[in-house]
Amino acid sequence: MGLNLNYQYGQTPLEEEEMEGLKIASISTKAELDEFERMNIEDALRWVLGKKWEAEKILTENFTCDLHHRMYGKVWKWAGAFRTTAKNIGVPAFGIPVALRQLLDDTMYWIQHGTFPPDETAIQFKHRLVSIHCFPNGNGRHSRLMADIIAEKIFRLPVFTWGHLSYHNSSEARKIYIEAVKAADRGNINGLLDFARG
Repeated sequence: MGLNLNYQYGQTPLEEEEMEGLKIASISTKAELDEFERMNIEDALRWVLGKKWEAEKILTENFTCDLHHRMYGKVWKWAGAFRTTAKNIGVPAFGIPVALRQLLDDTMYWIQHGTFPPDETAIQFKHRLVSIHCFPNGNGRHSRLMADIIAEKIFRLPVFTWGHLSYHNSSEARKIYIEAVKAADRGNINGLLDFARG
C-alpha cells in the first residue's frame, strides 16, 4: 500500500494487516486520511446528537463498538471490531472484552452511587477506556467522544472543550493531553480533568 503514516507523539502505530483495512484506495497521505476520518467522525456526531440516550444504552459493549464503527466505518474495514494485535499500550487483545465489561459495570456503579462528580465520572471512564485500547486505531478520539456522550446524555452537562485546541493540528496541545493521560495512568486524574474542561 502507498499510504505512509508519520505518527504524531503518542499515537499507536498500525500493523501492516490493519493498514490493509483501508477502504479508500486513493488515500495516499496522512492529510487525506485525516480529512476522510474527520468527515466520518462528523457523521457519527450527527448520529449521536440526534438521539436521546440513557446510561443503560450507552454503557454497553454494543454501543461502544457501534460508536467506533460509526466514527471510522467508511474509512477502515476493522472499525468497531476489537483489535487482535498487540500494541505498545492497552490490555492483551484477548482480555479486551473482559476489561471493557468491567469498565462498563464500574461506570454504572459510579453513576448509581455518586462515586465521583459527574465530569470526573466521564473522565475516569475515558481514561480507562483508552487504557484498554479496544481498537486498532482511533482510541483517543473514540474515548473522548464517549466521555462527551456520558457528560451530555447521562448527566445533562455541556460536552468537554478538550483544551479548546485541535490536538490533531497542535503538537503542544497533543503533548499536554498525552502527559495528562500518563499522569492519570499513575493515579492523578486532575491534569486530564483540567485539559478536558480547558
